[in-house]
Amino acid sequence: MSELASHDIPRSRQDLDRLAELADDVIRRARAAGASQAEVSASVDTGLSVNVRLGEVETVERTRDRGFGLTVYFGQRKGSASTADLQPDSIQATLDQACAIARYTEEDPAAGLADADRMARDFPDLDLWHPWDIDTAGAIALGEQIETAGRAHAGITNSDGAGVQVGESLSVYANSHGFLGRERGTRHSLSLSLIAGQGDSMQRDYWYDSRRVPTELIDARALGDKAAERTLSRVGARSVSTRECPVLFAPEIARGLVGHLVGAVSGGALYRRASFLLDHAGKAIMPAWMHIAERPHLKRGQASGNFDAEGVATADNTLVDAGVLARYVLGSYSARKLGLASTGNAGGIHNLIVQSGADDGEASNFAGMLRRLGTGLLVTEVMGQGVNAITGDYSRGAAGFWVENGAIAFPVEEITIAANLRDMFNGIVAVGTDVDPRSHILTGSILVGRMTVAGE
Repeated sequence: MSELASHDIPRSRQDLDRLAELADDVIRRARAAGASQAEVSASVDTGLSVNVRLGEVETVERTRDRGFGLTVYFGQRKGSASTADLQPDSIQATLDQACAIARYTEEDPAAGLADADRMARDFPDLDLWHPWDIDTAGAIALGEQIETAGRAHAGITNSDGAGVQVGESLSVYANSHGFLGRERGTRHSLSLSLIAGQGDSMQRDYWYDSRRVPTELIDARALGDKAAERTLSRVGARSVSTRECPVLFAPEIARGLVGHLVGAVSGGALYRRASFLLDHAGKAIMPAWMHIAERPHLKRGQASGNFDAEGVATADNTLVDAGVLARYVLGSYSARKLGLASTGNAGGIHNLIVQSGADDGEASNFAGMLRRLGTGLLVTEVMGQGVNAITGDYSRGAAGFWVENGAIAFPVEEITIAANLRDMFNGIVAVGTDVDPRSHILTGSILVGRMTVAGE
């Protein structure tokens, strides 16, 4: 058993107990120093990372990172400080710094802890803790197997390497309402990047998998095959002439579109009036068949949690209902700035599920989505940061495949796709059932009826 795997369930609970005791003690000391409110976040993250390239070990890294953050409130004056050292002297210095900052900052009417009656009370097991019983030698051997499987394909000429990552995270959040929440989770991943072709015709692509449970990871051979298949499929890529056409976003790219939606309806963008969806709650922003729901209590979910970053209880909630924006995404500070209530999203969203609009499974799997696309562009990669959150203008470099009559015709590169996110959201034709499970945004491919594709 590896050093990491020996960090078993009883040991993890002992570490959480120590973090909880530290948090409780610091909050008590902050109150004694004059703070009217205080909150603490403390964490310990451990990991093993191995990278193998061309049959040789490139890197082996073991990590054990500690974090401690403290925020104190003197009335509505706020001070925050943090440290990566959990020794008593460093903790005391952090407390002193936070209090000093709070005493000299301006009052902010929205400052303060989340409301006490919103604190989580129930903490069901979400099945997030699955340590991986693999040592360094085993991780290296697995990386070699992945790379060997990928390089065995004819046409693969080089490798950027295979990676094996093992991760465990323990964290505590506590505040002066008397709330104390503990979380522990594991996250493990495998990856491979390959190169095909020679000279100017070289193409690079990759594949990866990420899971809470190591036994659910794709096996080495399948990962190698998938990375090689994707890389080889790009050989011979060319541009296309500028045109308007339907665009199908592959699932791993489609979740980015949903991410732009989340960013636009999040509190920080809204109270700064820096969102193209300002004042859109209760308005239609997508087709009437579309539904997007938040499910924070999914077992083994990538972003499951019983409480948010302020201790507010999480709950199933709807974001888009029959195409209508049902709510914003708020923590307590942004909610107060907007005159609203927290939605339990301090720190981010929890497991968004984008529902497919199709009743027929054959019509909404990936092959079915290609048939719905007909003739147009399948996007498998986007590049650049060309998204204006204020206006909604969207313009990004892209690569993928040109599709004719529902079948892939040839690979495409060196193009730009452009539209406005308002029009893109309203112009969604279909959502596939080919859901990518590697993210907290669970969506299949998304077909947008019309975008500008700029090429030759």
